[in-house]
Amino acid sequence: MTDAVGKKLSTMDRYLPVWIFAAMALGLGLGRTWPGIGPALDRVKLDTVSLPIAVGLLWMMYPVLAKVKYGKLGHLTRGKLVATSLVFNWVIGPLLMFALAWLFLPDLPHYRTGLILIGLARCIAMVLIWNMLACGSGELAAVLVALNSVFQIAFYSVLGWLFITVVPGWFGADVTEFHVSIGAIAKSVAIFLGVPLVAGALTRLLLVRRRGEEWYETRFLPRIGPTALFGLLYTIVIMFAMQGDKMVAHPVDVLRIALPLVLYFAITFVSAFLVSRKLGFSYEETAALSFTAAGNNFELAIAVAVGLFGIRSGEALAGVVGPLIEVPALISLVYVSLWLRERLFANVPAARGGGGVTAR
Repeated sequence: MTDAVGKKLSTMDRYLPVWIFAAMALGLGLGRTWPGIGPALDRVKLDTVSLPIAVGLLWMMYPVLAKVKYGKLGHLTRGKLVATSLVFNWVIGPLLMFALAWLFLPDLPHYRTGLILIGLARCIAMVLIWNMLACGSGELAAVLVALNSVFQIAFYSVLGWLFITVVPGWFGADVTEFHVSIGAIAKSVAIFLGVPLVAGALTRLLLVRRRGEEWYETRFLPRIGPTALFGLLYTIVIMFAMQGDKMVAHPVDVLRIALPLVLYFAITFVSAFLVSRKLGFSYEETAALSFTAAGNNFELAIAVAVGLFGIRSGEALAGVVGPLIEVPALISLVYVSLWLRERLFANVPAARGGGGVTAR
């Protein structure tokens, strides 16, 4: 990222990688100092996710969704753009993760299955944070996230059965039984997307009606916007406090899981970015599409892995490693996105109503 772009970011945004690694270290330190903190935090759950993590997920999503201009969503559903997003999310993404999982983990079926579950769970949470930091279209990201949620409810179980139970058998490999209800997926989506989405939409509707658009955009949003990043850092601390001991106990396994994940995030993001630019989308649209294509719904993947295979399973460990790799990988891609903006979109006009919220 160049100095010109860097100066447009707040101090919090500019040094976010530092805060993220500090949060990881703090969480790991808490877990090592108080070994019982993980089971204690996991004792109370919201749906199938630990309540402290659920609080963090809801906390970091609400401010982002409160920024979305919901009245303009109808102008963003162009057929070519939506079709491109669907192809990357529901064809290219799952196939790429399946291929990388088998390529790098042919001898470790439990970790391989965990990675496939991550690849099938399309992002409905943190992608809004990454898109916001990259100055992508918040409105378009909300549309694509909502679209992913609907497809997730309809197809996650079917694709899980296909990629874990059916396709490996075509090549003579051992298969794993996969059963997860559409109702369980719908409940997860309703909690972790529906609740903050409704809260954000109601906040905008009620406060704009009472105080006006200008007050909402210039006074209210600048106050609550930064809290999304604090929610993200809180979530990272809790995750490492609960699961960091597994990373320390199995460093080689973690590295083997991490490599295909890093390749997945990089390949998916860069290919979606270049294809979007080739198709003539604006930078704001390109960033939103690329981050929604690269991100994954780790809370759903972890919940399914734990529910099907148990909290101590290799599938669950892969699920936990997933977001811990995704966070530094996608924050790095935020800087890549901003760097590419200056080189590929310098003379391209911004999308109407679709700009970012940070670099302004």
